[in-house]
Amino acid sequence: MKKIFIFLTIFISVHAKNANVDTLNIKSQWQPSVVLGLNLSQIAFSNWTKGGENAITWTVLSEIELNKKTKTWTLKNEFNVSYGRTKLGDAEFRTNNNEIYLENVVAYNVGWIVDPFFGNSIRTQVTKGYDYEKDPKTSIADFFDPGYITQSFGFTYNHLKVGTTRIGVAFQETITDQHTSYSDDELTDEIENFKFETGLEAVSKSEFLIDTNIVLKSKLRLFTRFENFDVWDVNWTNKFESKINSYLHVNFDFVLIYEKAQSLKTQMKEAFLLGIKYNLI
Repeated sequence: MKKIFIFLTIFISVHAKNANVDTLNIKSQWQPSVVLGLNLSQIAFSNWTKGGENAITWTVLSEIELNKKTKTWTLKNEFNVSYGRTKLGDAEFRTNNNEIYLENVVAYNVGWIVDPFFGNSIRTQVTKGYDYEKDPKTSIADFFDPGYITQSFGFTYNHLKVGTTRIGVAFQETITDQHTSYSDDELTDEIENFKFETGLEAVSKSEFLIDTNIVLKSKLRLFTRFENFDVWDVNWTNKFESKINSYLHVNFDFVLIYEKAQSLKTQMKEAFLLGIKYNLI
């Protein structure tokens, strides 16, 4: 309950700040976007002599944006949630998607080629995550365990037709409860549930129209600490989305992550799914 309160407090406080900015003679309209999605993949066999196992994969997602732009201010709010599971043969369902992401960015137009900005982001899991390679399965993550909160300020370039890019000084807090390996300092005798780091963060977002109904959306986040510039956290997400009609989509997702605190090896995930998407707004 305490972790949920922390999450909601940060979410409300950041949006309250945006609302205060809105009172400063910002009269243009907010531009909301709410997308709900369901991705499915399924295969089944009956009296099949060539081998194979039944399999089903599903993922539900929501993508919410609330943006506003005036002559002096640009406000961007993004809130994404995805959760999915996979079942192979007679095995139990296993979690394959488990993510909550919130980002708020406020930029001020001072007439330069770049705009100063302040940003805040939150990353965590929807629920428990497991290491299924161990027997029995081992819990390795949960809601806000770990949770990552990052504040950054610097300069953003918003004049690209296909996307935006920004770089700035960043403060990153890692919060844990049971899974302290993400936050603990091995050089101390105590076990820390909280880690505070300062460094540089660079975030680039782009969207390319490859064909009439094929879109590539890409986001790259880089983070390094001041005391260790030769090590960078990398989070690179890519989504190819092809529209069959207004509701049916074929998606190919590729995610590459390198975070030393999580694993010394590069993490990669790919998924090819048939999706149903509905734009509420």
